[in-house]
Amino acid sequence: MAEEKRGFFRRLADGLSKTRNNIVSGMDAIFSGFSDIDDDFYDEIEEILVMGDIGINATTEIIDNLKKKVKEQHIREPKECKELLISSIKEQMQVGETAYEFEHRTSVVLVIGVNGVGKTTSVGKLAGKLKDQGLKVILAAADTFRAAAGEQLSEWASRAGVELISGNEGADPAAVVYDAVCAAKARKADVLLIDTAGRLHNKKNLMEELRKINRIIEREYPDAYRETLVVLDGTTGQNALEQARNFGEVADLTGIILTKLDGTAKGGIAVAIQSELNIPVKYIGVGEQIDDLQKFDADSFVNALFLTNEDA
Repeated sequence: MAEEKRGFFRRLADGLSKTRNNIVSGMDAIFSGFSDIDDDFYDEIEEILVMGDIGINATTEIIDNLKKKVKEQHIREPKECKELLISSIKEQMQVGETAYEFEHRTSVVLVIGVNGVGKTTSVGKLAGKLKDQGLKVILAAADTFRAAAGEQLSEWASRAGVELISGNEGADPAAVVYDAVCAAKARKADVLLIDTAGRLHNKKNLMEELRKINRIIEREYPDAYRETLVVLDGTTGQNALEQARNFGEVADLTGIILTKLDGTAKGGIAVAIQSELNIPVKYIGVGEQIDDLQKFDADSFVNALFLTNEDA
């Protein structure tokens, strides 16, 4: 298990190398180049964090936090600020004790996101993870608009060894959800995992569809614990933040799955999203295999983002 975790961290560190190289080289130059902790020092740190896709709001919060700690701890040396900076970002990124409450209750997990971000793949991997934890999982293929989505989910369902409820292409997604809720109740499933269609360009339709799905779940499965996760592509930077904001307008988001952190990911965006929208990143994906989706760990993530290979 430790070996698997180590391998995951290494791939995560590789995936975030682009962001890290930008941040680390700049940071090291600041921490060793400045002799005083002054406004210029803070301005330079701010610029590097913004360039690392951490975003203006998150950066302002991080800098304010850093200034407070420097004052409280009477720190005089710029290089002593590095650890403080890293620990204050870790604090900000902590997911919290109750983030995975749905694993311990009879739950419905709705997964939303635009096409192409790895949504269906993430649903399949999550089903596999939950099944491995000993939970009884039922998958619902409520993305009935994309022909390949149902087939893709069917493949993942058999790989994960879970039951799939689906409809014909073009079927009413709400009808699929109704059938899936009935199946989940009849089979006493622990988690009903629902893959939905991601069409943000037509927000009105999406809102209506989600409303319909929510009405069915509330009516037919009122005691189920609810979780709504939005899947975002880690390579798209600020665009991912915008998507999260838009989905937040049509759904009550409880968490984020950040995918594609194995490529040229703009990893700082995880910090930005958490800060701007106050929605925790709960899972991150670094590859195509079923084990390549892991629970978000603030310490590992921030280390992968800020520490050089020697440090890590």
